[in-house]
Amino acid sequence: MGWKRIVRLILLGLIGLFVLIQFVPYGRDHTNPPVTAEPQWDSPRTRELAAGSCFDCHSNLTEWPWYTNVAPMSWLVQRDVDEGRPTLNFTQWDQPQAEVDEVFDVIAEGEMPPWSYTLVHWDARLSDAERQELIDGLRATFRASPPIQGVGEPEDE
Repeated sequence: MGWKRIVRLILLGLIGLFVLIQFVPYGRDHTNPPVTAEPQWDSPRTRELAAGSCFDCHSNLTEWPWYTNVAPMSWLVQRDVDEGRPTLNFTQWDQPQAEVDEVFDVIAEGEMPPWSYTLVHWDARLSDAERQELIDGLRATFRASPPIQGVGEPEDE
């Protein structure tokens, strides 16, 4: 068996696998539950920064681009939204927020927004100044409109 045939078989196998994974239903639940309450933002700029870098995973205002319908990308995006909304949801401010105390640290350390998100969403990349502006704005927002403290997410069994 020649190397060209092996390469061809591998490519056909990968294409077949790609087609098959499109039938896995996870990753296509593109629902946005109703917005129940937002914080009283300290400024339109803070909301703009949060919306641009946080809302797709941490709100009920998720935008679902075309690639969120194609596996395996759909799986990754759905996982991020499924994990993000229960952790902190800016559009369900009338409900407990599980990890609101960690918001400032993860933004300051550059963990949020994650690099995988900014890879596709260039406008979500925050400069150091914007990162500090978002932190300061969220601190002021949380003072004026305190989140309901959550008890954390349930542990996996």
